[in-house]
Amino acid sequence: MAYALLYHPMVLTDDIPAIPRNLQGRLARAIETRLATAPERYGEPLRGPFQGYRKLRVGDYRVVYRIVKQEVWVLAILHRKRVYELAHPRRTWRPSSQT
Repeated sequence: MAYALLYHPMVLTDDIPAIPRNLQGRLARAIETRLATAPERYGEPLRGPFQGYRKLRVGDYRVVYRIVKQEVWVLAILHRKRVYELAHPRRTWRPSSQT
């Protein structure tokens, strides 16, 4: 079953450009092969303020996402040291297709 991948605007403008080029391909492949096909199988559930979200570990980077019907909402792709701090203000985001 294929899932549509929807990205928070800051993932495209801030997160991806800040990732070293040699890791961007690895992250893209992990997202496209794991999250687009079986996001509930590969990610771990998060707790606390991120309840309802999941994380996918790719090296030292974390992909924070939420599964909604047949969509995967990617909230952040950030280094593990700062992912939750920087993703916290993004939690209220909803893709425009859901409004």
